[in-house]
This record gives sequence, structure tokens and C-alpha cells, in this order.
Amino acid sequence: MSDAKPMDNTVRVFTTHSAEETIEVGRELAKFLDPPKVVLLRGDLGAGKTTLVKGIVAAMGAAEPEEVTSPTFTLIHEYAGRSVEHVNLGETILLYHLDLYRIESQRQLDTLGMEELMTPQSVLLIEWGEKFPSVTARSGGEIVIETLHGDERRITLSLRSPKAVS
Repeated sequence: MSDAKPMDNTVRVFTTHSAEETIEVGRELAKFLDPPKVVLLRGDLGAGKTTLVKGIVAAMGAAEPEEVTSPTFTLIHEYAGRSVEHVNLGETILLYHLDLYRIESQRQLDTLGMEELMTPQSVLLIEWGEKFPSVTARSGGEIVIETLHGDERRITLSLRSPKAVS
């Protein structure tokens, strides 16, 4: 694993061989997820997106890995935690894990109130967000999980630097 600090246009690639290693990579990736941030979680069904989120949530001190479940039916799970890299600041981060798999239209998406979740203190991790151009447009990057062989996964974090505000 890398000790590198976040920078513009961050790309990190990891290979894991078990759910436990995927959770550990999630802990490492949490260092790159200071708010405000919207990140797409991409991967096939069963690839390990929620397993990865378990590590991110745990690293932020928001919940134990076994307390993190998939939001497939509830659509949104909310966790309150702290920045991994700026622990001494004491600011609460709201981490939202969304699953848009069952959302079929922009109109259904609009009823979720996702815009209200996007605050300066929030990080949104969105599964199946690539289905909606409006979500992709708001994204600051993505985490892609590819199934290789058996439990082996390739996890790629790609973050874009924030756009300058004029």
C-alpha cells in the first residue's frame, strides 16, 4: 500500500485477494476522500463495492465494518465520521453510501434528494451512478472494482482535481 498524500488527478491501483484485504484498501482510500466529494463506485454485482465501503467507513471512525451493509433496498445509508488525514480538526464528515441500481429514471433519482446531501461536509459514494449523466457530471472521480480470478480484485481510484471556482 502507498503512503502518498492526495494530489491533483490522483490515481491509485490495488490488487486484493480476500474480503479482508478489500476492507484494508478501503481504509487506505479513505485518506483521499476529504469532503466535499462525490465518487462513483463501479463494478459488477458482487464485485465488492460494499466490502470496500466497510473499510472507508471504518477508517473514518463512523462504524465497524460488520455494521456496514449494502443500501440496495434502502437506497441510502448515512454515517457520521471524521477525516482520516485531518483527524485533529474535529469536524464531522457525513458519509453517504447510495445504491442507484433499482432507480430507473431521472425523476425517481430526483425524489431521493441527492442534491441536499451534497454539502461542504459530505462525501457521497454512489453505486450505479454511471446510469445517470446528472450524477456522472457531479462526480469528482470513481473507484472501479474489477473481478479478476476468484476473490482477486483490482481496485482503481481515479480522482479529478476540483475545478477552479471563479
